[in-house]
Amino acid sequence: MISLEWLNPFSRPSAAKCDVPDKLGPITHRGSEEAPEHLGATRKQIGELWGHLEDVYRTGMHPALQVCVRREGQVVLHRSLGHASGNGPGDRPDTPKRLVDLDTPINIFSASKAVTAMLVHKLAWQGVLHLDDWVSDYIPEFARHGKERITLRHLLAHRAGLPNLPPDALDLDLLGEPERVVEIMCDAELRSRPGRLLAYHAVTGGFVLGSVIERATGDSLRDVLRREIGDPLGLHWFNYGVTPEHVDDVALNALTGSPPPALIGAVLDRALGAGLEEIVEMSNDHRFLEGVIPAANIITTADEMTRFFQCLLNGGQWDGKEVFDRRCVRHAVAEQSYREIDFTLMAPIRYGLGFMLGSQGLGLFGRDVEHAYGHVGLSNVFCWADPERKLSVALLTTGKPLLGAHIFPMFRFMNGLGTTFSKLEDLS
Repeated sequence: MISLEWLNPFSRPSAAKCDVPDKLGPITHRGSEEAPEHLGATRKQIGELWGHLEDVYRTGMHPALQVCVRREGQVVLHRSLGHASGNGPGDRPDTPKRLVDLDTPINIFSASKAVTAMLVHKLAWQGVLHLDDWVSDYIPEFARHGKERITLRHLLAHRAGLPNLPPDALDLDLLGEPERVVEIMCDAELRSRPGRLLAYHAVTGGFVLGSVIERATGDSLRDVLRREIGDPLGLHWFNYGVTPEHVDDVALNALTGSPPPALIGAVLDRALGAGLEEIVEMSNDHRFLEGVIPAANIITTADEMTRFFQCLLNGGQWDGKEVFDRRCVRHAVAEQSYREIDFTLMAPIRYGLGFMLGSQGLGLFGRDVEHAYGHVGLSNVFCWADPERKLSVALLTTGKPLLGAHIFPMFRFMNGLGTTFSKLEDLS
């Protein structure tokens, strides 16, 4: 039998973890939650779901977590646990601790891609741009080194042939001027023929799509996001980075767990353009938090993310307003890749146009959620919608472990959602 001990961060002295108090009540915040009996669950089942997340926290891998779950639009679980700052593995015992609460903004990292994708889809539906337009239609200088026929669809589907960020692009001093990053992308060379191979574009596609949006609309990306999605949904944070006066409000990220095996580390280096330790350190820097990284730095809360996904579940409707056309949502989540090997992540993953998709077996969003769509973020951020169960879910965390004992209770939580809430609609 193969031992799973290597997954346990406590089995190796090099594992970095946070301090965990004996009692979690004093560091827990609870929001307003509907009676689960009216939504197909029991209080005991909701308590078990929360218990799984408390078990995640007890592993010491996450200084803070936020969760929000909506069933048929009603909030059935909305809580936070831990500290926004002061309890990371590298913090001194006398470091002031700041509790995380339900309104503390957290970086969702790559889950930002789903939001940027919906901006593209909405603008396409409005006729401002088209998915099969060439990027070079909007950024003429992009047509170098064989990139002239890369389309917006290629970027959304991770098939543009530009999965890796050039080493000089991931520079904190450039993040306040994303157009300079796009200039570097214009000089980048293709890794594969556009449309041919599936290879996750961790950061590259976002910078290019963001520039296309700005050139097509004539407005800043932040303004477009606020106008087209944030304001209609009544969201407070939910944007690329934050303004300087709010930098200290954002929960800090922490590198936890043991160093990843060499192979996984190499995959991350190739996908992100830097090592995990460097990425986590950068993410807490004010330049990162004040910058615009369309694929990786939307700052928001679990509640706001479930509002976004609930709107998609509602066919684009929110509070009587049409935020997205129903067909626009269908196009965005339609399957584009069925368990092809992703040559960046080296794993079989289902993708839509900007979304990761669920699985009939065990997948990113639990078991038996074939019609679910959403996105994950570095490294334990999960945001998704399950149309069969009428669920919208956001689990935001600030620890950045790759392997560890937290994996087991986290998947018990996600699988528990599927067993707690029965399917309300057959989409087969």
